Amino acid sequence: MENEVQKKRILSGIQPSGDLTLGSYLGAIKNWAALADEYDCYYMLADMHTITVRQVPADLRRRTLTQLAAYIACGLDPEKNVLFVQSHVPAHAQLGWVLDCYTMFGELSRMTQFKDKSAKNADNINAGLFTYPSLMAADILLYQADLVPVGGDQKQHVEICRDIANRFNGIYGDVFKIPEPYIPKMGARVMSLTSPENKMSKSDKDPNGCVYILERPEDILRKFRKAVTDSEACVRYDPENKPGVSNLMQIYAVTTGRSFDAIEQEFAGHGYGDFKAAVGESVVEMLRPIREETERMLSDKAYLQGVYRAGAEKAARVANRTLGKVYKKVGFIDR
Repeated sequence: MENEVQKKRILSGIQPSGDLTLGSYLGAIKNWAALADEYDCYYMLADMHTITVRQVPADLRRRTLTQLAAYIACGLDPEKNVLFVQSHVPAHAQLGWVLDCYTMFGELSRMTQFKDKSAKNADNINAGLFTYPSLMAADILLYQADLVPVGGDQKQHVEICRDIANRFNGIYGDVFKIPEPYIPKMGARVMSLTSPENKMSKSDKDPNGCVYILERPEDILRKFRKAVTDSEACVRYDPENKPGVSNLMQIYAVTTGRSFDAIEQEFAGHGYGDFKAAVGESVVEMLRPIREETERMLSDKAYLQGVYRAGAEKAARVANRTLGKVYKKVGFIDR
């Protein structure tokens, strides 16, 4: 038990706004599984963030369950990690509102994600889209997280979270732990197969640019066959001049454990066709057990329900302690 107390706490979450991508698996989830022995890990399905963009309710429910099953299939053991649905822990919304009142309008209007999403959803620029970083700060600060695993594009959210926490602590004393971003070393940025200058994303306009971890093998292979390369017909790691080939090499390095030098040697004298087929096959084989295990779990709804209920209970215990402290500091009467 002593050991539990000393472990640093990690919190992260992914929105169930679409199916999990190869990018989110290699960049985040694959690394998460290895953290459980060293850290106290909390992973949420960020369904409250998802509704800043209109969702089909039945699809959101289905995707949330599928994502939970996929998390477990990717190696996140619910006995070692706290897996929970954000909306099942009311403290997120409660602290989110308090932090809205300690977040400056100017700070929020500088957030690049707000500008990007506003451009994409011009007919629905809602207040939630604008104050999203305050809710994200609440997600992190509720659990007194030491570390937040983020991609490079999310660092701005951790920075504003730190600013909000420092501002609150400056007024009321030592309430929140100040979190640090945790950026995984390898495979952190998987790029689109069709526009390798952009990160692989489920919002990619070209459906061939993004590979999903539960996709059928034949569809994965087809997408890799269509992946953008260049006219040089030489497998060499050079992200500046050969972004498409370098992205495929990065994926192949992570799926096979081979170095870039070894990959260059393996495909010396081969055309890109052979290389793309090999990368596609390696991805299919890596994802096969995940897809099969996810499908198996989805047929056992009672098991998944047990996981998310137990997760919400554990998460709420920690979250409510922080919320109680905050409510007291700002002057709310105790219930």
